[in-house]
Amino acid sequence: MDFAYSPKVEEWRSRLLQFMDEFVYPAEPVYRRQMEEAGDPHFVPPIIEELKREARARGLWNLFLPDDEHGAGLSVLEYAPLAEITGRVPWIAPEAINCSAPDTGNMEILHMFGTPEQKERWLMPLLDGEIRSCFSMTEPDVASSDARNIRTRIERDGDEYVITGRKWFSSGAADPRCKVAIVMGVTDPDADPYHRQSMVLVPLDTPGVTIEREPTVFGYHDRGGHPVIHYDHVRVPVSNLLGEPGSGFAIAQARLGPGRIHHCMRSIGAAERCFDLMASRAKARVAFGKTLAEQGVIQDWLAEARMMIEQARLLVLKTAWMIDRVGPKGARVEVAAIKVVAPRVLAWVADRAMQVFGGAGFTDDFPLAAFYSMGRWLQVADGPNEVHKRSVARAELQRYEPGYVPEPYPYD
Repeated sequence: MDFAYSPKVEEWRSRLLQFMDEFVYPAEPVYRRQMEEAGDPHFVPPIIEELKREARARGLWNLFLPDDEHGAGLSVLEYAPLAEITGRVPWIAPEAINCSAPDTGNMEILHMFGTPEQKERWLMPLLDGEIRSCFSMTEPDVASSDARNIRTRIERDGDEYVITGRKWFSSGAADPRCKVAIVMGVTDPDADPYHRQSMVLVPLDTPGVTIEREPTVFGYHDRGGHPVIHYDHVRVPVSNLLGEPGSGFAIAQARLGPGRIHHCMRSIGAAERCFDLMASRAKARVAFGKTLAEQGVIQDWLAEARMMIEQARLLVLKTAWMIDRVGPKGARVEVAAIKVVAPRVLAWVADRAMQVFGGAGFTDDFPLAAFYSMGRWLQVADGPNEVHKRSVARAELQRYEPGYVPEPYPYD
């Protein structure tokens, strides 16, 4: 068992770390200033496009896609340490290298299930970073942790599909560059629960598509937003169907598995940055005659944080290794496990870092509150922790024979 990165991965890490040091970290104050001056939470600051041009010129583009023609040809395991690096600045770095959600997941399913025409119209502009997209699955009126609850209807009328329903947390839909939604809805209500739904591509400028409102998350406006979208008898050509009729649930699982582990990879990087900030602050601040780093309780937090991060990273890497070998379906238990563990670790480390910073940790002067929000939000996004833990428990229970009761130890 070798825990070292391969020479290939080390080369990619070196190139990405150089890009982060020379361009991304210096861009953070520029990004913030441009957003403040614009006064629009959905403004696309010019620094983002500058970074994208620089990243592409350096070959740091579409690293998530294991396609030699359009991506970097990296496996999931090889991509993991790179995604972790971008998680240190999640509001800039993933987008700068065209590896940000929800586009990565959407590009993957377009790559797997799209027709040549769909790929030409939507996948290629996404791969080039010219447009953005959203994934419209979650609904406000049902428990969306169970996708079988979906009520949005997709009904065929001649050569068109008519879409009627309301979605929310369609992340990214408020971005002015977002041009297409992948919408999941019921096409055959009489089919079994796993074959009722389908997915269709809906251009956001289609008549009947209305962004009704945009909820904040912990008071934050993400640049792409998490809007409520009303699809009011929206008509699209039948050719906009993604995959086969009734394959929506299967496509969703194909999309969410890799998407979940990407979130976890970035969460490790975010936790590492929180750790760096916490340790640096602890060594610089003095209270009651000694630095915070000399206080026993702070040392306990630092030790716990380091152990938690390392454990989470190892589970992420094992899960990535399994996806490469047996696919997302074969690694579904590990994906479920890491989807619980990584965001929980991020939230814990960010919380302790905020405590070390005191009042400053809760302000926008430092990124800790935003990291905490990210960690807490990811415990619900892409499926709540409870659903993932249930999947792990069920898989474990299947390993035991029904009704088996171990014999008690014999007593003399």
